[in-house]
Amino acid sequence: MLKNMLTGVLDAEAAAQVYSAFDQVGDIVIVKIPDGLAGKKAVIAEAILANVKTAKAVFAQASAVRGDFRVRDLEFLAGENRTVTEYKEHGCRFKVDVAKAYFSPRLSTERQRIACLVGENETIVNMFAGVGTYSIVIAKANKTCKVYSIDSNPVANDLCAENAKLNKVYDRVVPICADAADAIRDQLTGVADRVLMPLPERAKEFIETAVMALKDKGVIHYFAHVRAGAKKEAKWLGAKDAHEAFKGYDHKVTETTVVREVGPRFYQIVADVEVTRD
Repeated sequence: MLKNMLTGVLDAEAAAQVYSAFDQVGDIVIVKIPDGLAGKKAVIAEAILANVKTAKAVFAQASAVRGDFRVRDLEFLAGENRTVTEYKEHGCRFKVDVAKAYFSPRLSTERQRIACLVGENETIVNMFAGVGTYSIVIAKANKTCKVYSIDSNPVANDLCAENAKLNKVYDRVVPICADAADAIRDQLTGVADRVLMPLPERAKEFIETAVMALKDKGVIHYFAHVRAGAKKEAKWLGAKDAHEAFKGYDHKVTETTVVREVGPRFYQIVADVEVTRD
């Protein structure tokens, strides 16, 4: 898409270096620009504003997502110099600060998939909730569920609380600003029918904690990254990774989904794991 926008703006050699996709969160566009095109940032940004009618600000991603809060450095390029916007998904509205809290629009399909799996009167623990996207999409779709929405980033936690009010689910989405392990140990042991672990970089470190949150039995949505040559292989390797992660527990992997390709031959997967506690 971006390559098409830049036809006639960059020469063929420069255009060949451009990443084809970018993220749009509300009216903010975040684009990766190769080092070789550093001198063309302004031209690229103006082309995006001219072609994406809903865009009002363009930023360049200046670092990878990193740290406990999973944020990335952004460089302002064009339009309005602000990082707060409103994003809409599945009938929900979210206030997002793209510089201070983790958010990915590319998980929309997976959020809806999990929301459709939730049954009546479920209690859900979202261990790495960010601004509350999974939690609120689930609560909006399931009027009888309750979601404990944990994140250690105070900005993300405040936005989650604000978004719960914005979507009129504040009575069923409970934001908790804490480390997930501490929150579950101190407040949420044995409460959950379902646990979400949307932190593929580190989810395996929190398996014991996730199981601790469950009632006698329940479902854990375990996210991970796998290296694979294709989606079919990634799905198989994802199931294998989940079996390894939960090998110490009575478990069954009922479904493995390839969420997206995050790099060349590098995939994000989610495994739905039924776990029975001893």
